[in-house]
Amino acid sequence: MHELDLVWRLAVALGLSSLIGLEREVRQKSAGLRTYALVGTGAALFMLVSQYGFATANGKSVILDPSRVAAQIVSGIGFIGGGLIFVHRSDVRGLTTAAGVWVVAAIGMAVAGDEVLLALAATGLYLIVSFGYPLLTEHLPRSRGGPYVMDLTYLNGKGVLRDLVGVCSAQGFAVSDISVRHDDGDQVTVRLELRGRGSVSELAGALDAADGVTNVHLGAKDIPAEVSGLG
Repeated sequence: MHELDLVWRLAVALGLSSLIGLEREVRQKSAGLRTYALVGTGAALFMLVSQYGFATANGKSVILDPSRVAAQIVSGIGFIGGGLIFVHRSDVRGLTTAAGVWVVAAIGMAVAGDEVLLALAATGLYLIVSFGYPLLTEHLPRSRGGPYVMDLTYLNGKGVLRDLVGVCSAQGFAVSDISVRHDDGDQVTVRLELRGRGSVSELAGALDAADGVTNVHLGAKDIPAEVSGLG
């Protein structure tokens, strides 16, 4: 097989894995565009080398098994995914990111195996799960423990975020996810995903009274309407 036929497969693997990585980058996750693009492209390259890189070594006394490299890719990606999962007390973070890396590697392998339609279908299904399922879960019954979403705006450079996380813990809430957006000027806005069985309204009041905090807003889709829109 001509090498140009292999190069376009690498390009397709790069494009599909970058599309998934872009979604994670927008959500400001620990593994973003570069990580996903490299994992998908690397998995495709390993598959291509396994299938076509040892063709000249084939002979009567040599038996090639391309599936061996494929199995090692799965093991290697499992090692990377394990490093993305963090456990703190009762909170587990990074599971979705690790699963995404696992799927991207499989997509790269499918492209390298000339199963481009299968890779396209898997990419589409990933995007459906990533964008569609959160909309679905918003309409499911929630337990009293959350999760709750809270947007906080505070003054940058004063170590406020660490104090805010401490306030959440003191009020009986655990922070399961944090995303940061630097606003214009000296202010920073963070979105906290909280789980706990304390009073959300009391937590919002305590955070609003903390030094350096300029605004507190509770996500209306994730908490009762009577405690949303503070700040």
